[in-house]
Amino acid sequence: MKETVGNVQFASLLYDFYGGLLREKQLEIMDLYHEDNLSLSEIAEEMGMTRQAVHYTLKKAEATLEKYESVLGLIEKYRRNSEKADEATELLNQMITDCTCDNKKESLKKVLDIIEEITE
Repeated sequence: MKETVGNVQFASLLYDFYGGLLREKQLEIMDLYHEDNLSLSEIAEEMGMTRQAVHYTLKKAEATLEKYESVLGLIEKYRRNSEKADEATELLNQMITDCTCDNKKESLKKVLDIIEEITE
């Protein structure tokens, strides 16, 4: 998964999925870096730390999150399920286009709505 997205994007996904499992300071630094887009220097100033300490804490937090992903694999499962949902959506749209029976079209549209709701 890491190979298919950039490092920062992958770290943001890790944060989204597993961030709540981090210690408070790690969580705060990850939040400031990935959600608020602050630089390491800005985070250091805001938290009264050195830039190097922020960098170390950030890297340690990201390594911890990568360990969670290697054990639990939630991001990879999410990616596979998203691909399957996209494929199902495409098939349903084609079936709706090809279908001539209005009641079947409505049923197919309801299934499509359910898939879209699940993947939001």
